[in-house]
Order: sequence, then C-alpha cells, then structure tokens
Amino acid sequence: MRIAAMAAGAVGGYFGARLAAAGHDVFFIARGANLAAIETSGLNIESVHGDLHLPKVNVTDDPKAIGPVDIVLFAVKLWDTEKAAELTKPMMTDTTRVITLQNGIDSAERLAPILGAEQTVGGVTYIATTIAAPGVIKHTSTFARMSFGRADGKADATLDRFVAAGKAAGLDLGLSADITAERWKKFIFLTAMSGATAALRSSIGPIAADPELLAFVKQLMEEAYAVGRASGVALDHAVIDERMAQITGSIEPGMKASMAHDRERGNRLELDWLSGKVRALGRELGVATPASDAVWTVLKLHRMGTR
Repeated sequence: MRIAAMAAGAVGGYFGARLAAAGHDVFFIARGANLAAIETSGLNIESVHGDLHLPKVNVTDDPKAIGPVDIVLFAVKLWDTEKAAELTKPMMTDTTRVITLQNGIDSAERLAPILGAEQTVGGVTYIATTIAAPGVIKHTSTFARMSFGRADGKADATLDRFVAAGKAAGLDLGLSADITAERWKKFIFLTAMSGATAALRSSIGPIAADPELLAFVKQLMEEAYAVGRASGVALDHAVIDERMAQITGSIEPGMKASMAHDRERGNRLELDWLSGKVRALGRELGVATPASDAVWTVLKLHRMGTR
C-alpha cells in the first residue's frame, strides 16, 4: 500500500517505519532538523521490540511531491491540525483514508470539514515513544497498539486492506467496533497521565506509589469520564478501574506522557486539548473539574513553550 506519515514524529514515524520495513511504500513528511537527519542518515527506531534502521526512506517537507496515497497516518500536534489537514489534500482521493492518531478527543471532527467525512477515520494508539534525537525515535513501552474505525460503522475496503497489511507487518492493530467510545476511553486515560506527569514533573512510578497523588490521577479520570457521559457518550465506569489497574500494575514506572516530555524540553504543550478540554467541557456541561483546573493552573504559563 501507499502510506503517508503526517508527520514523521514519535507516533507516525514509529508505525510508518514498521510498515516501510515490511515493504510498503511509506512516505514521511518531516521538517527542520528531523528532515535533515532522515535525509542524511535515514530513520532509526530504538525499541523494546527490536531496533530498526532504514538507511533510505521517502521523506519530504512537501506533500504535493508524494501524490495520492491509500492511507494517511495523521499524527501532528493538536495545534497544527487544520494547517496540516490543508497540506494533506494533495495526497487525497475518494478512497484515501486519513486515520487520526492524535491526542485529544475532537481531532476527527476538526479534520472532517477539511478532508471529508467519508475520508476521515478516528483512531487511537497506545504506545510510549519520543523523538530521542533528530531522525531517532525511542519506543519504551512493551505495547504498541493502533485501533481505528468509521464513526458510522460501515464496512470499508481501504481500511480492511490496511488491517491486513499492518498485521502482516507484525503490528498490533485492528478495526474498532465503537471508535467513539474507544476514543473517549483513551482520552480518560491520557488526560490523567499527561496532566499528572506534566504537572507533577515525574514519571508515573513515584506518582502511583504515593496514595495522595494516585488519588489525584483517579480524580482526573473521573472528571474526563463525567464530561464524556454528560456529552452523551456511552461509557462504562469500569474503564476507570481498568486504567487505574494499569497504572499501578502493568505500566512501566518510568513512563511519562508526551506532554510531560514537551514540558521538560520547553516545547509548546497540548494542554488546551487535554486537561484544558475537560475543563472547558465541564464549564459548558455543568460538571465540576477541580483536578483538571489544578493542572491547567500549574501549566498555563508553559502552554506556548518556554524555550
């Protein structure tokens, strides 16, 4: 298949590299130092599932040079959504599917008016990756899962082909029976992980070991769950117990959310679309969000970056 990674960041770069290694025509959109490093030295994946070096990859900063593709793995930072969507248009046909792998809860809704509701597919990933250096992606979690699906639940030949291609490449991916609920389940987990690790400036291990801080993590989940239910999403409260069990059991103690890494590096934060989104929805729907308000207050001055 012809696949574009928009862009060659920690998520798009990882999944794109695995697909390229399996023989698919993968095109990476990158810029700046990342583009220069990939052009010069290729793309490197350092992973618990095995390192990978692709010495020569299709990389460009101009999507128009790529032409039509079957799948776009859309994984840009949330503040770049609309701009990147416009840049994606030259790679689109009626059968192209854009799978949004972004954080947050509203990226598919933001993409659909620009790229088409038929072409836009909601997705989620469960993976811990960072850009360790330009052209180098470090994968630190034992899990690397991607799930996606049409909101209307209709069969889709392009997505079926992509599932088959991904599984043949050894990836843990598949179609979701209810992508709306799955996106919210990820959002509940992510807002807690990002809010706690960024605001407390710690990996999840020490937070989980402290009963008071662990209760703060749970409160962040409860608030995201409450605004989801108030928004009309069918969510089972058991999701909170499941995610808390992960935090205290199976997740690596050294794990941090991407927003925590961005905070450490002085980068712009996705705060407005994570804890900030819970806060905004809470005000709109009449749901109290004191823990999310605290995260917002602590990180507000760092939202635009501090470098």
